Amino acid sequence: MKKIVTLIPSATEIVAFLGMKESIVGRSHECDYPKDLKKIIKLTSPKINVDGSSEEIHKQINKILENSLSVYKVDIKELKKLEPDVVITQAQCEVCAVSLSEVEQIVTNHLNEKTKIISLQPNTLNEIFDDIYRVSHGLNLKKARTDSLIKPLKEKIENIEILSSKQNRYTVACIEWIDPLMAAGNWIPEMVKMSGGEDIFGKKGKDSHWIKFDEIEKKDPEIIIFLPCGYDIKKTSTEVKLLFDKDAKWKNLKAYKNKKIFIVDGNQFFNRPGPRIIDSLEIFAEVIHPDIFNFNHEISGWINYFKTK
Repeated sequence: MKKIVTLIPSATEIVAFLGMKESIVGRSHECDYPKDLKKIIKLTSPKINVDGSSEEIHKQINKILENSLSVYKVDIKELKKLEPDVVITQAQCEVCAVSLSEVEQIVTNHLNEKTKIISLQPNTLNEIFDDIYRVSHGLNLKKARTDSLIKPLKEKIENIEILSSKQNRYTVACIEWIDPLMAAGNWIPEMVKMSGGEDIFGKKGKDSHWIKFDEIEKKDPEIIIFLPCGYDIKKTSTEVKLLFDKDAKWKNLKAYKNKKIFIVDGNQFFNRPGPRIIDSLEIFAEVIHPDIFNFNHEISGWINYFKTK
């Protein structure tokens, strides 16, 4: 049986989805789903204080990256003991997980030359599925089996698209970081569209980007969804309240007046490009068209900000 190390949460979820969870021998400190991973050794740790505010975390990360350093530490000693056959990492974001270049260096210098690296780098919904197939192929799994696992996920997407296409389309702003403000990109804009919304800042397949409040104020979206990377609902709710208290102009926005501001679990769902991205799509559908969709994700996956006040 192959020994697999997963250095990003989405990789762990993909491997488990493919039925290979028992082969995972090492994981990142952020890998927390499926729930029964506690016995699997953590191989990474952050170099920053992750309990700080979004502004403090942003400053810490910038300071580290200015010196071309990784945001994460890898326990090379423990990794060598595990002698993995496969290491799954990512090449998309230096902030999300250990960088591909660092993983390549570690594997070259400390592991068997036959150790395989699988790198994930999705920018769209289809590319998330491509990555699932990439992992499946890298683990020598049968394509027909992977096809059968993915088919119901794609059917769910199709059903949501069909129903949402018959509804009014609302303007939506998806905020991926709070201080400073960042608009979500990559697969988020197309998922908003599939759910019956129009993402007014993000572009399909393009990186997330920094924005100013003035831009939000000018476009005055009907719905605002906060989904910061790495934050759960509780942490995001606290940060959003501070944001609104700091700048009263938010309270003049259409979405605020109409109580259409939502907090979602960006950590567990939207920023993990794996099989549970379908849950994220369902959450978008519930938030944008609650009169049509109900997948029972409220509370666990999203809340209306005003219900916390």
